[in-house]
Amino acid sequence: MDHILNNQLNTYRIQIDEIVKNLHELTTQIGHQELAATVSDLRSRIKEPFMFVIVGEVKAGKSSFINALLETGEEICKVAPQPMTDTIQQIVYGEKEETIVINEHLKRIFQPIDILKEIAIVDTPGTNAIIDHHQEITESFIPASDLIVFVFEAKNPYRQSSWDFFDYINDEWRKKIIFVLQQKDLLSDSDLQVNIKGVKDYAIKKGISDPNIFAVSAKDDLEGKTDISGFDTVRTFIKENITGGKAPILKLQNNIATSQNINTRIFNGLETRKRQYKADVLFRKDIQHTLDEQEVKTNKQVDVLVENLIAAYDRNTGKTADELAEGLQFFSLVKRSFSSIFSKKESAKDWLNSLAGNLENNLNTDLKEKLNSGVLDIADSIQQMAKLIDLKIKNSDTILKNDHDIFSDIAEKRMNVLRDLQDTFADFLKKSENFTDSSLFPEKNTISPNLAKGSGVAVVGLILTTLTNMTVLDVTGGILTAVGFLFAGVSVSFQRRKIIDGFNTEIAKGRLNLQEEVSQKIKAYVATIKDKIDTNFHKFDNLLVNEEIQIQHLQDQYNSIETRIENLSKELANQVI
Repeated sequence: MDHILNNQLNTYRIQIDEIVKNLHELTTQIGHQELAATVSDLRSRIKEPFMFVIVGEVKAGKSSFINALLETGEEICKVAPQPMTDTIQQIVYGEKEETIVINEHLKRIFQPIDILKEIAIVDTPGTNAIIDHHQEITESFIPASDLIVFVFEAKNPYRQSSWDFFDYINDEWRKKIIFVLQQKDLLSDSDLQVNIKGVKDYAIKKGISDPNIFAVSAKDDLEGKTDISGFDTVRTFIKENITGGKAPILKLQNNIATSQNINTRIFNGLETRKRQYKADVLFRKDIQHTLDEQEVKTNKQVDVLVENLIAAYDRNTGKTADELAEGLQFFSLVKRSFSSIFSKKESAKDWLNSLAGNLENNLNTDLKEKLNSGVLDIADSIQQMAKLIDLKIKNSDTILKNDHDIFSDIAEKRMNVLRDLQDTFADFLKKSENFTDSSLFPEKNTISPNLAKGSGVAVVGLILTTLTNMTVLDVTGGILTAVGFLFAGVSVSFQRRKIIDGFNTEIAKGRLNLQEEVSQKIKAYVATIKDKIDTNFHKFDNLLVNEEIQIQHLQDQYNSIETRIENLSKELANQVI
């Protein structure tokens, strides 16, 4: 039967070892060195006996408690008026008495005591020790412990440092804890009962519903007064709840519970990391939506500008067309030709040239007026696009803080990327070349980065004014040149219909060119600025891509470990102990 039980225990240990191994790999991947060290230590102690960790303040009587508990009549843990435990002392079973110094913080004491075949006892420095790193050393042993024995001075179990350390043990690791009021021989029974109740009330208030509290006197026990020392009650508790074959299964249950605690902490951290990722994805979508929305808004303003330009164009060219049709009537032409022979009044040729000149002046005046008012609105919309993005970057939501318990590294990396984005975009807004880049208008050599150099986003209005004015000049100039050639050197008396049709054709071409050129040029400019703004998010986008992959990878590992922990926990819970 023992053989079968041992084989089953070994099978469980192998399963737990594999789980803890994977948990260690997970803690290493997330870059949490402290947690990785904790899991590594937990794995190395899987095959060790059930471990009591004795904690409490300096001079609470921890060492005396251990000496009495082991019933050897010897001082295994040194006792003296001054603090003696300057390292952790792990007391384990050995065929002969021997002390081995593992490192500057740990001694292993071997003793041929039967109870140590089932349990190991760890004596720790005081929680209020002044010596550097003592509490950190003690804390490193807590995760691998199976039972915490919290030793208080019976006469004063209320010191804040003790209960602060209790909070760490209880909140962080949820370890099973028993309370010992040592040196009960130093106060009256009535005072002792008051303090026992006080500890019980404290423990219940802090979440332990049915605390185990023992009042003992190591002095009485070592002097043979076992009937009043209180140690019989402690030993009975240990015998009924831990030793007698129960310790190995309890040890395994504690290991799996600690593994689940660590895995749950990683899960909670991962949930925060996922919330940050989701917030960042929404932030990025909001940026894209804002850019798209501002582009649509700006393009509508472009359409309004073009409509106003075309209306002005149609009004002026229509008026000229009417004058041309009326002036080319037979009697009007005859009158002009006859008058030109006998007087200095304008001839038909002069009249046509004057008609073309008036059209040019009227178009330039009217179209420029429409341009100047419309371009200001468009420029303001483009500037608003850039300023809105700048504001959203500055107000992005940070959920995963740099001091996060598990994922401080990724939080810091994200913060660095965001800070770099803020700085880069602020610099982007200041540089006029980002808004006057000659590559935006390769055919317009006169538009260069030197235009309003250094004014950044404020240069947009000037650029748009220059661009649209040049475009309108090109279009109207082309029309007028074509009309000029049409009017020049013709015998109008025989080509009235041809002139009118030619004029209307050129006006229609100019109208289409004006509409397309202005609309395409400005909308292309808006799209280019939008794309250049969006390019600033390259590093942030890479962060999001990597985060999605990493989060899914960590989630899969957590799920795998959690499933195995739950299954093994159920099996261990069904073991008879």
